[in-house]
Amino acid sequence: MTEALGSTATPESGRPEDEETAKRGRRGGKRAKKGPFGRLALFYRQIIAELRKVVWPTRNQLSTYTSVVIVFVVIMIGIVTVIDYGFNNAIKYVFG
Repeated sequence: MTEALGSTATPESGRPEDEETAKRGRRGGKRAKKGPFGRLALFYRQIIAELRKVVWPTRNQLSTYTSVVIVFVVIMIGIVTVIDYGFNNAIKYVFG
């Protein structure tokens, strides 16, 4: 059984909407009917719908995440500085 639960399509008959679409020769469904402004409006409606699904952090979580990122960046700057200083001294030692 490869079909999802509740599906009305059977492997033998295929999907009815695909057969109708093939007969009419249309592609794109409802999007093909809309003009550029209709597609743009649909795009913005979809953006707003997706943004409503986002779980936004609280102020406390945001400050915690920000401080963790700043501490991590400072540590990485320190590591890169030490490595750079070491390579600089090594190059000066080798090449005089």
